[in-house]
Amino acid sequence: MTPTEAIALLAKFRAGKISPARVLRAFQSAPLADLGFAQVDTHRALRKGFPEVIFGAGKTPAQVVKIAEKLFAHEQRLLITRVMPEHVKALRKIFKKLAVYHEAARCVTVERAPLRKRPGFIAVLCAGTSDLPVAEEAAVTAEIMGHRVERIADVGVAGLHRLLARLELIQMANVLVVVAGMEGALPSVVCGLVARPVIAVPTSVGYGANLGGVTALLSMLNSCSSGITVVNIDNGFGAGYAAAQMNGLVTSKE
Repeated sequence: MTPTEAIALLAKFRAGKISPARVLRAFQSAPLADLGFAQVDTHRALRKGFPEVIFGAGKTPAQVVKIAEKLFAHEQRLLITRVMPEHVKALRKIFKKLAVYHEAARCVTVERAPLRKRPGFIAVLCAGTSDLPVAEEAAVTAEIMGHRVERIADVGVAGLHRLLARLELIQMANVLVVVAGMEGALPSVVCGLVARPVIAVPTSVGYGANLGGVTALLSMLNSCSSGITVVNIDNGFGAGYAAAQMNGLVTSKE
């Protein structure tokens, strides 16, 4: 239950549409569900506005499904990241058509009904096509959290005209997620062109001296463009989540 859903529940109670017992059941449920192999946080949506996200890597299909079932008993939507085909198969068996596999992002979303999109949008840019999996993870994360996303792909600094051709759209975004591997230069360039927060995401794409993304990470951390925040290597989810929180602050004041 998100804060918005809690407010709606209380409004129904005040209007006499639901009983006190139903309200009490909603708020008296334990904040944790002990599955033995996992302590599922069933109150995270109430605190943070979105349910606990399931990180699929390292978990068996059975573990992912059990966590998802427990969360979905309390929530309207789920996000499972870094899934493998066997996770997808197991989730579809339980959630049927509600489970949507975003192959490029390596994510599965499960929704009873999509959230109403907030005003404005988040722009997700990537330097090269090889960076798309990380960029898509960011985009899918922001979208299921109720935000409109504009995707801008393959606009790296090797062909700066490609970026400048999309500049009008880029400058209209409330928040930008900029994904790049190799030398990681794109976020610095973008940040110098906009007056909005830029979340830089280094990827592990590149040759030997890229060092699995460390070169791009250090480049972004040492950027001379003011306003850049940097997340971990290949962490599209973290960037998308942070962008959604930032955009939520902007649109809540409009």
